[in-house]
Amino acid sequence: MNRKYNYWLPILTLVVLAGLQPGGGTAFAQGPGPGQRPPLPPIPLKSDTTHTLSKHFIPASAAKKAPDAKGFIQRWLVLEPVKKDIVRNNIFTDNYLRTTFSTDNFSPDYTTVPKHGQTVNVGNQALKWYALDSKAFNVNLYHFTYALNKPRYGILVWLVTVINSPEEIKNVRLAAGCNSGSMWWLNGQEALLLSGDRDMIADNGTSARLTLKKGRNIIRGAVINGPGMANFCVRFLDEKGAPVKNISISAE
Repeated sequence: MNRKYNYWLPILTLVVLAGLQPGGGTAFAQGPGPGQRPPLPPIPLKSDTTHTLSKHFIPASAAKKAPDAKGFIQRWLVLEPVKKDIVRNNIFTDNYLRTTFSTDNFSPDYTTVPKHGQTVNVGNQALKWYALDSKAFNVNLYHFTYALNKPRYGILVWLVTVINSPEEIKNVRLAAGCNSGSMWWLNGQEALLLSGDRDMIADNGTSARLTLKKGRNIIRGAVINGPGMANFCVRFLDEKGAPVKNISISAE
């Protein structure tokens, strides 16, 4: 009995090994059954390694630009990020934001309009201005800083835009959303402060009633963020809560 077992063992081993080889016996290399599809090859992970502004932004032209269909302002002068040591976003109290924005300020004149390509100093950091149109209703500062290969977390970003109104418009409200904290000024006067650790939600905060004067109006903004995404959106709402769209936007 043992001799027979010893005789068949090598043969059985060869049969099993043959079945395990590619193209071996059907018991080990069957194709997909009815209603099944063959396994797909692995899909490589894709990532944006181009570091280009054109993916999410368009250089602002000299022509004036209208708000989008919902009144959002897409044209901004955006300053390269001021690097900040921020490990968490729950530090963004009213007092912290006011102190930080006053200290890390590129100019005490809140009606100044920088030029595209201009370099300014904030502390010991030399930073450049970019005049850009966002392709989305919001301005994604994470995409902006990534495209420039600048810090994406722990940043303060200054913003300026010019609103041109064909007439005086009273009782408007500046409505903004941001991630995480921000502050907004209209024609040199504080209009809105959004403190705390926020997600970017449209119209997350609205100002008191304001007046858009006939002609040029200057918006300045500052957005600050620690870990996570940084982006914002801004528009004006009229006294009935409808978006103000009979204005134009320029970067000068």
